[in-house]
Amino acid sequence: MKGMDTIYQTKLYQKYRNAIIMLLDLVIVFSSYVFTFFMDNNFFLDGRLLHITHLIIYGMIFVLVLHLGVGMLFSTPKTLWTYTGPQDVIRIGLSSLVCMVIMLIFTQTMHLFHPSLIIISEILAYIIQLAIRLLYREFHQYMMNVDRSEKALVIGAGNGGYMMVNEIYRGTQYPYNVVGYLDDYKPKGTLVGGKKVLGTIDEVDRIAKENGVTRLFIAISRIDEQNKQRIIELCANTSCITKIMRFSLENEHEGIHVDEIQIEDLLNRHTVDLKTEEIGAYLNDQVVCVTGAGGSIGSELCRQIIRFAPKRLIMIDINENTLYMLKQEFMRKARAGEISQNVELVSLIISIREREEMFKFMRDYKPDVVYHAAAHKHVPLMEDRPMEAIRNNVFGTKNVIDACIAYDVKRFIMISTDKAVNPTNVMGATKRMTELVMQSRNVKDSPIKMAAVRFGNVLGSSGSVIPIFKEQIRQGGPVTVTDYNIQRYFMTIPEAAQLVLQAGYYANQSEIFVLDMGKPVKILELAEKMIHLAGYKPYEEIEIKEVGLRPGEKMFEELALEIEKCHRTDNRLIFVHEPIQITQEEMDRKLDELYETISKTDDTALIKAKLLTLIKDDPQTMSKRGQ
Repeated sequence: MKGMDTIYQTKLYQKYRNAIIMLLDLVIVFSSYVFTFFMDNNFFLDGRLLHITHLIIYGMIFVLVLHLGVGMLFSTPKTLWTYTGPQDVIRIGLSSLVCMVIMLIFTQTMHLFHPSLIIISEILAYIIQLAIRLLYREFHQYMMNVDRSEKALVIGAGNGGYMMVNEIYRGTQYPYNVVGYLDDYKPKGTLVGGKKVLGTIDEVDRIAKENGVTRLFIAISRIDEQNKQRIIELCANTSCITKIMRFSLENEHEGIHVDEIQIEDLLNRHTVDLKTEEIGAYLNDQVVCVTGAGGSIGSELCRQIIRFAPKRLIMIDINENTLYMLKQEFMRKARAGEISQNVELVSLIISIREREEMFKFMRDYKPDVVYHAAAHKHVPLMEDRPMEAIRNNVFGTKNVIDACIAYDVKRFIMISTDKAVNPTNVMGATKRMTELVMQSRNVKDSPIKMAAVRFGNVLGSSGSVIPIFKEQIRQGGPVTVTDYNIQRYFMTIPEAAQLVLQAGYYANQSEIFVLDMGKPVKILELAEKMIHLAGYKPYEEIEIKEVGLRPGEKMFEELALEIEKCHRTDNRLIFVHEPIQITQEEMDRKLDELYETISKTDDTALIKAKLLTLIKDDPQTMSKRGQ
């Protein structure tokens, strides 16, 4: 098989393939006519001599030229023999039929061949051409299947399952031998594309073990979320590596691709009901700025924003590599026509900690909308260096807010976190402090509308638990969890970004919006499911090890308690806190105290204690601490 692949990859074959196929077809046609002519003359066994006249030569030339022209008309040389199917049978049949009709007209005019000779020759040529293609397809299939030692099951025996089986056997990308299907609605023993339905999906574990299956392919084109969740859970609880077939629409042609089961599939996140007309109302043809644009949330915000055709998208970050790569991504998409080329893209290396630079930026670029996603976010690192968290998260954010107010930005939306609720760590406390800064600003004479948006962990963000677990599983374990009972809220990055955009529309008087994160997830169960999905047995093949809570880490985040104190917006997934009453003078006094503390000491315990003390007087925090 490797030798054949080598031939296919040669420039000679790639350049002259169609000509070679056409030449072979002409040889078949010529041989068919010669054979029929000899058969009609009893192969000259009766002693007669073969006389080749000029008329016969001209007739054969006409036959070959005719087949060449009709073959090119029906594109028979361009079809790939590996995938010979019903359409090719029809195409070759029509080509032969056209040639037959023309030849019958020709022979009646020239009185050259008997009509029966024409009909037999064309039928014979058609059969041989088709037989060679089908034999090649079977030989190619056999050669590919020689090395298919791993066995697979396809979940779903409908159109999706049939397409999946064809995809598996059409090449070497999926070198598996499909033993059959599992389907809840087709009787056991039903044949689909030559493969049997072996049972229902609930029997996946038993049937996989009985047949030595190591791979599962979920291939159901239409399914509701509840059933999808059930099937994924059943597959995840086997010892098989599970993949899922997804449908995509690329270059205006529907196609399929096969992915690993993502943890997002298991968590069954909400579908975001975006009110695009509301978002477009404040983004379309506006100058939009995103700080922290190179980060997980910031970059996804940019991807979502650009769909609403702003006049200019300004991406700010201190990390030049991520910022450069994001702009390159947008430039590629613009060239491919995936996004509008009319959006002006601006990338700027600016630190939000540089107050003068932030004011210069606002003065020179005059953004209409600012999304503030720049922040230090890793809890353990911020525990070690609380002064850095304060300088960046608190005073950096204050710089951005003050600059927005000074230069009449219309809308400011800040990314916050569930860790700002009753914070016990530095990162959460700095985020709560920034919420207070935002709510304390005197904006009565300013057109600005401000808001903060709180949500929990996002799946797949840099440094989050999902990529860490994946890398630990790849290395053979152990997978480490801080505590076997710890729980966290999760949301996908696109979902979080979309809800931030939606919440931005509701921004008015420095509200705090809280996103509905669904049900909290036990990190231990998350680790177990990820190990199952990778094809291993937790605790047997991959160890799960408890390492203890990190400094400042909570067992449970309190986002659900916050939602109880909120009221729902028009979007079922977005809740809102009423603004608290805190004066700008009072808040500035707190900030002065905090700045004085980090200026005089590097004592991390003292700095953290001061930070937590300063937010203790916050009415929301006080009410929780009193419970």
